[in-house]
Amino acid sequence: MNVMHRFANPTRFLRLARVIQPWSMAVALVAIVAGLVWGLVYAPVDYQQGDTVRIMFVHVPAAWMALFIYGIMAVASAVGLIWRHAVADLAAKASAPIGAAFTVICLVTGSLWGQPMWGTWWVWDARLTSMLILLFLYIGYMALWQAFDDPQKAARAAAILALVGTINLPIIKFSVDWWNTLHQPASVLTLAGPKIHASLLWPLLFMAIGFKAYFISVLMIRMRSELAARRIRGLRLAYAAADTGR
Repeated sequence: MNVMHRFANPTRFLRLARVIQPWSMAVALVAIVAGLVWGLVYAPVDYQQGDTVRIMFVHVPAAWMALFIYGIMAVASAVGLIWRHAVADLAAKASAPIGAAFTVICLVTGSLWGQPMWGTWWVWDARLTSMLILLFLYIGYMALWQAFDDPQKAARAAAILALVGTINLPIIKFSVDWWNTLHQPASVLTLAGPKIHASLLWPLLFMAIGFKAYFISVLMIRMRSELAARRIRGLRLAYAAADTGR
């Protein structure tokens, strides 16, 4: 709890962000380049899917990130809602566009992958529909932040939506087990361990690490921008109040 209170201080957070950001950007660059080269050039061709399987190296990590970022956003929203931590609210707000972007990448690459495999760009199965709902949750969350002039009211309303929306995360995760869908069951994150060959698993993991490092880098940039904007807004309000009191 003391650690959480320490980093609720914007000055301490900015100091930490300046240290983390260069390293996370370097990790993102190295991991994504390595993952793409390994996956698109050196990974073997699938005996059923051919070269189409290479879409997996972007699609699957993007799907993981879409769920991971929403989970981060929900936790930050809960912290902001319960303990009134302004930095937590800003972390959730800054995460939403990044998560929405990964969700779009997941849906687009999934359609590109599905057309040659399933013969259609889109089907309303449980996994696809729940991912589309996740995108709508991201959009709704961002819209709520813009719907209120008061940042505190906006943060509270958006936080409630983020927490309610977490019910969709297990639906996305377990949809392939609960219902008949075109998606195959989990083959990486299973209790028995990964079910795919190491030649496909390693570039997939490199891309996952790269995407997470990219998220951290962009999150640091966006949060620093949000803190600067909030400081500017506070100064303008102070100047306006001073002018009114004259």
